[in-house]
Amino acid sequence: MDDPDAKALRGKRGAPPADPEAAAREICLRMLSRSPRTRAQLADALRRKDVPDDVAERVLGRFTDVGLIDDEAFAKAWVQSRHTGRGLAKRALAHELRRRGVADDTVNDAVESLDTDREEATARALVARRLPSTRGVDPGKRMRRLVGMLARKGYPPGLSYRVVKEALAEEGTDLEDLSEPLD
Repeated sequence: MDDPDAKALRGKRGAPPADPEAAAREICLRMLSRSPRTRAQLADALRRKDVPDDVAERVLGRFTDVGLIDDEAFAKAWVQSRHTGRGLAKRALAHELRRRGVADDTVNDAVESLDTDREEATARALVARRLPSTRGVDPGKRMRRLVGMLARKGYPPGLSYRVVKEALAEEGTDLEDLSEPLD
């Protein structure tokens, strides 16, 4: 089956497109109808489809002007969604946004909108959810597993260690039993 975006660029019967700008608009609208995208993601897609740079820039500029592309709104929604859904911390969220081509200033503003208390509460909830599955395991191993889980989600080491230590203490685990200290 033929790629509809490639077909739009070729025009009828494989000839050069009659209107590359219309083809670029169609590509962008098709992508945006599936899910929100950053300007950089759309620009990459247009580049892959061999849309001339000047045409791509015109179309992306117009889409930005009318509000179809809004990297700031995308970043804020991404932060809220991924923090709530996956429990990701600021560092992991910033990394994901940068990979999607969002500007550093926009990334910083979006991740700073995430409250520190909320981030800590999410870390505590993640640990509480995982804690029961580690019962019966050596306390040192439990500590490493839980801190590691938080680290993979982008939580800072100090916060991770403190939250896990408090959760283990609340459960009644003797923290003196830790076979090796975690630094």
